[in-house]
Amino acid sequence: MATRQDVARLAGTSPSVVSYVLNNGPRSVAPATRERVLSAVAELGYRPNAVARSLRMNQTMTLGLVVPDAANPFFAELARALEDHAWAAGYTLLVGNSVDDAGREAGYLRTFLDRQVDGLVLIPSHGDRPWRTELARSRVPRLVLDRALDGVETSQVLVDNAQGARTATAHLLAHGRRRVGCIAGPVGIHPTVDRVTGWRTALTDAGLRAGTGSGGRTGWEACPDAAPLLHGSFGRLDGYRSGLALLSRDRDVDALFVTSDEQAAGVLRAAAELGIRVPEDLAVVSFDGIAAGAYTSPALSTMRQPFEELGRTAVRRLLARIRDPDQAATRDVLPVTLLARGSCGCPEPAGGEPQRQDAGAVR
Repeated sequence: MATRQDVARLAGTSPSVVSYVLNNGPRSVAPATRERVLSAVAELGYRPNAVARSLRMNQTMTLGLVVPDAANPFFAELARALEDHAWAAGYTLLVGNSVDDAGREAGYLRTFLDRQVDGLVLIPSHGDRPWRTELARSRVPRLVLDRALDGVETSQVLVDNAQGARTATAHLLAHGRRRVGCIAGPVGIHPTVDRVTGWRTALTDAGLRAGTGSGGRTGWEACPDAAPLLHGSFGRLDGYRSGLALLSRDRDVDALFVTSDEQAAGVLRAAAELGIRVPEDLAVVSFDGIAAGAYTSPALSTMRQPFEELGRTAVRRLLARIRDPDQAATRDVLPVTLLARGSCGCPEPAGGEPQRQDAGAVR
């Protein structure tokens, strides 16, 4: 196995210069010498000792990411964007899947801290967070993505969920729909709260009433003229179940704002089983913009989250905190974009390819 000394001999330089080239410092190296060193590294197949390098530089060049559900395409696409930008910056991304379990989430966080990752990206699961105090005590730079996290000082990268939901609902109203229900995610988490708020605001702006709960005394029975609201998980199964429950009970609903594409896929299945045509009888706009939404039938109209920009911004902010741990926490809120397809009544693009539109525009 080749050593740093072997590389230095072949390149006609010293081991220290080899180290400067491979570590990009701390001293500069002449371009010609750098090229000789890199050629020698390639010829000998030299691989630096990562453990020794980490001890020497007090860096592991790794980042940890914990997601609530790796099987959800939204988190998979978000993780891919983070990985791409981390890799481009010279970091390896380690991913833990909490499956929305607080104990498993805590286990991954402790594992990443024990492995001395240089930074953490966390998408918190729904429910208890027993690890919050431990994370608050940690000096590891961290960033929360997609959801708010109370009680821990940290940078955040989010999208404008409220405005996106308002835009989606306004677009359904622009199609002439008047009873626009909402199938929402879990109660109390940041994306759900803001997206329901945006849906409610758009209805209020149009002089319409929005329901306040999930059926029964807080929903249909208390406010029969209000547009219905049902909460569930962000998955397809709950979307299907909520779709069946809502559409079976309230056949006057002529449009739905659904808070995730995964839920919306289940809603489309429920509508088909009930003989409700989309978009003729029921217009649908969802949220996230995952790739699979272009290939449902009809293709999903959706508020697309900027995956690449989310990944780029999160990695840039986290690396800045790694370089300067005392830097003040930041909060970025990125816009989302309406992709108008067939499920809302806009023309169906060939192959489900998205069409960007302004908020209220109907083609």
